[in-house]
Parts: sequence; structure tokens; C-alpha cells
Amino acid sequence: MRHDLFIAGFGGQGVLLAGNLLSYAAIIEGKNVSFFPAYGVEKRGGAAMCTVVIADGDVGSPVIGNPSVTIALNQTSLDKFGAKVKPGGICIVNTSLVNLDAFDRSDIEIIRVPMNDIAMGLGDARMVNMVAVGVYVARTGAVGSATLEEALKNALPERNHSFIPANMKAITAGAEFAIAKTS
Repeated sequence: MRHDLFIAGFGGQGVLLAGNLLSYAAIIEGKNVSFFPAYGVEKRGGAAMCTVVIADGDVGSPVIGNPSVTIALNQTSLDKFGAKVKPGGICIVNTSLVNLDAFDRSDIEIIRVPMNDIAMGLGDARMVNMVAVGVYVARTGAVGSATLEEALKNALPERNHSFIPANMKAITAGAEFAIAKTS
């Protein structure tokens, strides 16, 4: 089993936290993982992206030329990286911020998720990344949903552990949306 994921958005959307969370969950499950973050010097508002490779066997390189799954949290990310998704792959798109009219890929599955709307419905716009994680985990099974709560204890600083229930609620909302879309 091997899962490779590319997440892109702008600083402040929690791109790196989402990748870090998935990495910790994979480690807890005894899988091999590679996490490769990249962001602009300005962080908040600038480009942010990361790759996560989860595998039962060896993980050679954290660099993914053509990911199996891409999560695009904003328009720039889809415009820049949407064409790189491997044929037969999946592109999970935040339709709250992304217009798909010009994105023409019939060789991949496009999962349209109004992530900002879901996060706002939960009462916190900052939960967009956790909604995305929920969709990804429900759709791919890369890590178990139950493992994510434990992984949040590692991914979040201790002073933010009080937010774990809210994060889990957003992950669950994303997973439920993904399951409803495939039913």
C-alpha cells in the first residue's frame, strides 16, 4: 500500500498542519511516512504546500512529480498544480474559493467540497484544513479516522489541545461529506 498526497493553499489555511497530522497518524499506525513542507517566507497569505507519502514499505523520496491525490484549497493552487495529478488520480477541491469552469480533466476524479462553507457551519473558518483531511481519509483510507484524534495531540502544541474536539468535529464533517458524495 502506498498513498501520496500533495496539499496546496495559502499560508493561514493550515496546509502544513494537515500534512503533519496525516504524517503523525501514519506513524502511530506503524506505517512509513515522508512529510515535505514548503512555504513562502511571508507564511500567512503566501503560498503553502506539502507532500505526504504514506507506505507499508520503503518511502524513497518526498518529492512527488505527479501525485495520486491533490488537495487544492485555493484557486492559485488548482491553477498551478491541478494539471499534475496522475491520470486516474483524485483532486479534492475547495469549491468555496475555487472556480472549476476552466479546469478540464476528464481523466481524474474531482471531488468538489465547499470546505469554507462547512467550516463556517461548524463555527470556525480555520477548520478548512481539517475538513479537507476528513474528505481525504474517508475517500482514500490512507490512515484510520480514529487515529487522527491521537495524532492531533502530537501535531498541535499542548496549549491548543483544547481545540482537539473542534478539529475532530471538522474531520468528521469532511468525512461525512465525502461519504455522502460517493453514496
